[in-house]
Order: sequence, then structure tokens, then C-alpha cells
Amino acid sequence: MTDNKGKVYFVGGGPGDPELLTLKAKRIIESADMVIYADSLVPPSVVEFASPHAEVHGSKTLTLPEIMDLTLQAVRQGKTVARIQSGDPAIYGAILEQMRALEKEGVEYEIIPGVSSAFAAAAVLKAELTVPDVSQTVIMTRAEGRIPLPPGEQLRDLAAHGCSLVIFLSITRMTRIVRELRAAGYP
Repeated sequence: MTDNKGKVYFVGGGPGDPELLTLKAKRIIESADMVIYADSLVPPSVVEFASPHAEVHGSKTLTLPEIMDLTLQAVRQGKTVARIQSGDPAIYGAILEQMRALEKEGVEYEIIPGVSSAFAAAAVLKAELTVPDVSQTVIMTRAEGRIPLPPGEQLRDLAAHGCSLVIFLSITRMTRIVRELRAAGYP
């Protein structure tokens, strides 16, 4: 399949505001033949940049094999696919399996970074994540839940560093998170 002309772009959709897309992300969405977006996390306003001729699919009801089937069918026809992820694909983007499947099929892909919700939240809060004499380190993590954390990465362990913590995917665990951080001495 290495002779096809199709390509897949993993596009960082940013924190949800279409004005926070990168210029490259917007260009890729506008020019893609197919757009597959994480409609449980990416607002439809981000996908409004898609061409009227593009096939647009929300992925919240699709399984990974179904997403890959759609993607591979399009690429085999020489089409470009924009796979829009929330935030930045490198942070909890869950794209590793997709990349491996594309590599196995010899499909070219590219990752387009996005504005992380960590930075959008800091902007809304008018906060700086690194402040001299307070914290010069930022740890991005999540609370343990359905997926366990590796040893040494429990919130109590990370709180011991006293640095800025950005905690993703954990809003439903907020009470437990605050309790754990306070128990670890985190201010």
C-alpha cells in the first residue's frame, strides 16, 4: 500500500475554541477529503472549517477498527484524512494504536500539534504555571481511574515534588484528588 497518495493527519483540535486552532490545523481541516473528529470532546464549530465536499464523521459511536476502516478506505482512494483530536494529540491523544496500524499498512501520516487545555486553562485563570521561587517544573498527569497509573506516578508521589500539577481527565474525581493532594502536603 506504500504507493498510495493518501495521507492521514492527526490534528490537535485545541481546547475547543475554533479560534485557538493553529493555522496549520485549520488549513488541514479545510483541505481534507475526510474529517473524523472526536465529537464527544471536539465541538462541531471546529469541524465547520471542513470543505462542504468533505466526508465528516464523529467518532464517539465508532470503534477503533471502524475508524481505521474508514481511514484506510479513504487513503486507498488517494484521499487525505484529518483525524481531529481534542487538545494536543501528544497528551492523552490515544493515537499510538492508530499510528501503528497506519505504519503496518505503509500509510503516511503527520501529527499537527494543538493548543493544550493546560495552557488554555492557565490563560483563562490568568495564571503562570512556572513562577520563580515557587515552581519551575510542570507535571502533566491524571488521576487513577479506569486505567491504572505506573508505580511512582500516584498523585501523592507527584505532590511530594511541590511543583505545578496539571491534572487531566479527572473532573469526576476532584474531591478525591483534593483529599490526596492535601494528605501529601500539597498546598
